[in-house]
Amino acid sequence: MPRITVTKTPKCYVGGAFIRSESGRVKALHDTKGEFFANIPLCTRKDLRNAVEAAAKAGPGWAKRTAYNRGQILYRLAEMLEARSAEMAAALSVSGSSAAEVPTAVDRLIHYAGWADKYEQMLGNVNPVASPHFNFTVTEPMGVVGVIAPSESPLLALVSLIAPVITSGNTVVALASDTAPYPSIILGEMLATSDLPGGVVNLLTSERKELIPTFATHAHLRAIVGVADAAEREAIRKGAADSVKRVRLRAKEEPVDWYSAKLHGLYEIRDTLEFKTTWHPIGA
Repeated sequence: MPRITVTKTPKCYVGGAFIRSESGRVKALHDTKGEFFANIPLCTRKDLRNAVEAAAKAGPGWAKRTAYNRGQILYRLAEMLEARSAEMAAALSVSGSSAAEVPTAVDRLIHYAGWADKYEQMLGNVNPVASPHFNFTVTEPMGVVGVIAPSESPLLALVSLIAPVITSGNTVVALASDTAPYPSIILGEMLATSDLPGGVVNLLTSERKELIPTFATHAHLRAIVGVADAAEREAIRKGAADSVKRVRLRAKEEPVDWYSAKLHGLYEIRDTLEFKTTWHPIGA
């Protein structure tokens, strides 16, 4: 008698655990041939709030880790993505995305692993002052950062947005691609078996129109980065004003080449850092 294939049940990754949507709602995902592939969870505002709580809980411990250790963990994640590249390529093919995203995403993680113990020397500074004081500026993570991924390049764009945020000790709540969410499900499975502490990265799948307003107004999100159309950018900026959160959004109307070297580096890390300047009397 032929064996019945076990159908995969996709779940989102929040707080180090796999969750279904709080509402129980799902959206059917079809492959490029139009055939049913899986039911993707439609996360709600409550799921987003739970993810922010998980990120806030994980934040202090992640920020206190040494920069060298954070670099090791990012490198380990790149190793796992490399080892399971065939599985991720298959996940990308479901929605017709390019398998070339996988090696580039691996390289991007390695890139930020290398920056983990170097960005402070580049962005911090000892400031000359006309008084008998030491004056120096150091960086600090902002806290919980919201990431809104674009529809295209569902793996590479997501990794490119998340990696610089967590490199500096922030935690992330990310909304995955709405048209090709399956790679984020597989990425969550890799995160769960990596050295990355639960809650540092939280991945949600849902309709953009449902969650973006909550991203904008949630007081515990200290910054929002990603890609949004004109209406979404306007809504985010208005919502973000009440809690004075930082907003760094690329325009959806302007195509982004996520393979470009211009989209990763020191200044992507700087976008979600705060700077603290300290004065100290000389000789005290």
